[in-house]
Amino acid sequence: MKTYILAILVTVGSLQSCKQDNTDYIRNQNTGGALGTSYSIISITPEEMDLQQEIDSVFAVVNQSLSTYIPESDISRINSGDTTVVVDKMFQEVLDFSKSIHQETSGFFDPTVGTLVNAWGFGPERQISMDSLKIDSLLNFVGLDKVTLDDNHRIVKANPNIYLDFNAIAKGYAIDRLATMLDAKSIENYLIEVGGELVAKGKNTIKDKFWTVGIDDPEMEGSRATKILIHLNDKALASSGNYRKYRVDEETGKKFVHTVNPITGYTQISNTLAVTVLADNCATADAYATAFMAMNLDEAFKLINENEKLEAYIIYIDENGITKEYSTEGFKSVVVK
Repeated sequence: MKTYILAILVTVGSLQSCKQDNTDYIRNQNTGGALGTSYSIISITPEEMDLQQEIDSVFAVVNQSLSTYIPESDISRINSGDTTVVVDKMFQEVLDFSKSIHQETSGFFDPTVGTLVNAWGFGPERQISMDSLKIDSLLNFVGLDKVTLDDNHRIVKANPNIYLDFNAIAKGYAIDRLATMLDAKSIENYLIEVGGELVAKGKNTIKDKFWTVGIDDPEMEGSRATKILIHLNDKALASSGNYRKYRVDEETGKKFVHTVNPITGYTQISNTLAVTVLADNCATADAYATAFMAMNLDEAFKLINENEKLEAYIIYIDENGITKEYSTEGFKSVVVK
């Protein structure tokens, strides 16, 4: 399912230039564009460090392996029918990781669902007229269990028309690779943000404060306002939301979000406006945030409560059309009072 990323704002005290109160540390910041969005990487080090070359290198290898927007990338060649592509370790890791979460979410996280999303008119391609026969036909192209890796590290698809799209996990994975690069340089305090998804380690030692990030209010139309602030300490954060794609029932005035169920192939009404997930790594947070948007609320609440490695914050509309919030206890503990 394609979702729309809920914007994350890093608060002024952590992102913008500041006077260095602690002269023992240097604040390095790298900003730019990558993966179809913007990024900001702040690192606090004893001496000034130039990390741009290493950052560019991480984005380059991720794009070459996983970007559906680059015709010559491995995934684009595979999607176009090239069966000779030998995928790299990065591709293998993302595929294995996706299969694991696909299973844990009972199929609600599925990087092959794009064909259905487009057919229903929620993607970039032209909408088609749908009926049960067309849905059954399209379901032949959906299901991550229909994609395997052979002994020669080549992708094997049960149907050649299956289209792989790791966009719902690749950005989180790229952030994790950036974090691994900073860890390898023994950098102990940093904040990585790419398109609203983040990984934080340590704290802002110049200000002697924890990294603090703000989560947007999903009901603000035409403007941005912070819903809540949280401390992000040695955790990853990702958000998804369909909040700007909701529809209003003409009779009741209630807001609903339509999503595509990757299992049945049909659209379903969802009351979930936005989901934010905290996890140990950003690929996990990224994938689960997407899956929770595709589930109904009861399924999402059940899975969140069963998975001890996840913390979550969900903004939804109840049966009376009233906006409500749900937070796990672990998430509540990091909210700035």
